[in-house]
Amino acid sequence: MPSRKHFSQVVLPGLYDECRAKVEEEIHTVMYYATTTDMWSSRTTHPYMALTIHFVDKDWNLRSRCLQTSYFPDDHMAEMLARGLREALESWGLHEDRLVCVTTDNATNNILALQLNDWTRLQCFGHRLHLAIGRSVKLPQVERAVGVCRKIVAAFSNSWKRRWELAKAQAEQKPPLPPHQLITETPTKWGSMQEMVERIIEQEKAISHILRADKKARHLVPTWQDMDMLESMNKVLSPLKEFTDALSGEHYPSVSYLKPVLHLFNNQILKHQDDDTPLTTTIKESILTYLNEKCDDQTTEELLDMASLVDPRFKTTYIKQERVDYMKTRPAAELQRLVAEEAAAAPLPPATAVRDEDEPEEVPAKKKSLSSYFKKAAGQAGHQSSRESTEKELNLYLQLDAGPDTDPLEWWRQHEAHFPRVAKLARKYLCIPATSFPSEWAFSASGNIVTCQRSALKPARVDQLVFLALNL
Repeated sequence: MPSRKHFSQVVLPGLYDECRAKVEEEIHTVMYYATTTDMWSSRTTHPYMALTIHFVDKDWNLRSRCLQTSYFPDDHMAEMLARGLREALESWGLHEDRLVCVTTDNATNNILALQLNDWTRLQCFGHRLHLAIGRSVKLPQVERAVGVCRKIVAAFSNSWKRRWELAKAQAEQKPPLPPHQLITETPTKWGSMQEMVERIIEQEKAISHILRADKKARHLVPTWQDMDMLESMNKVLSPLKEFTDALSGEHYPSVSYLKPVLHLFNNQILKHQDDDTPLTTTIKESILTYLNEKCDDQTTEELLDMASLVDPRFKTTYIKQERVDYMKTRPAAELQRLVAEEAAAAPLPPATAVRDEDEPEEVPAKKKSLSSYFKKAAGQAGHQSSRESTEKELNLYLQLDAGPDTDPLEWWRQHEAHFPRVAKLARKYLCIPATSFPSEWAFSASGNIVTCQRSALKPARVDQLVFLALNL
């Protein structure tokens, strides 16, 4: 039988090398790509940096690959992070000029690191919404009600007897309550506070029945004021969770949804309703103010506008009216630049003859003829026609309608031949993830690998195991 040493030193490294070679071959021909990155500390307090890559392949499939979960023992200063990210891209043979955007959380060192590298950054929408909700529930009465929820969950989590009584009380209620356990809030998990509050509201009758019968826990019974606070807060937050989950996907474009989602928040989901309580109105206004301020940055707005423009479902629908004309001319200019870069990168034709260095170069004197002027004029006309054809193609694309249920990647797979220039922009911008969830998922896989029973794993081995777990 093969020994443990054989698997750890022969089989696992061989499998890692084979999988890495496949990933390198897959990303070698990628024209444009986006990344996500984040920092994490394991159970052994070893710091790791995760890096994932996202791109649209030649068949218009959105691909996501975890490149590394590498040991990062240096200080987590912006300069060190910037250098570490550059070295990571170089180790995979990725060119910085093809990097469209990096999606990260709101950590200051991440922001400064990307500024030092002069890379475009998109703030993770999940973290942004999480921070907006956290700022909106800072009112004293709301914090008290949420604090009561945390104490109730802790009281039931630390007692098997109370959990057994909860199951019994759920069945005795008329009508019976769902046999659900209480949910513990995780500060780093998006939406976990809302899930905890929603479960407390659902099980309030059974919880109150159990706590009133226990003298030691009777003070934890939520008052009617607490329940009013929780219900007002849950009314605002419950519709937001499904948007966070939908924008965390890796196999379909998500960045093009950000503009429509923000429009939906402002005009429907978080819009003031006649039956809203004062607390509900305050929370809605606080969340909207924070989200709109963060998206008002010029770089972010242009990035989201471009992503929305190349999505056949949205195009200019959710772009500000005063920016529509500008967003129609900007893609044409960018397409001209991309065409020029591709022409410059094309190999030059070989020389037809080689002149001896000792042989004097003879340049016959020629008079300037009229034909030279016509050649120059023809070149200018060709350049102008190229720009005109680009603008014409863009206008035709904007006039073509696509249904709201259309898969944008499938649409581009069918229409790439009709709009080859605009398709380049679509391939460039639709690969950007709206959240840094892929990096978070890498750390979740790392937590399942570096357990208490496997705390002696070396960092290099952790990187190999996480890479195989997410890429095989």
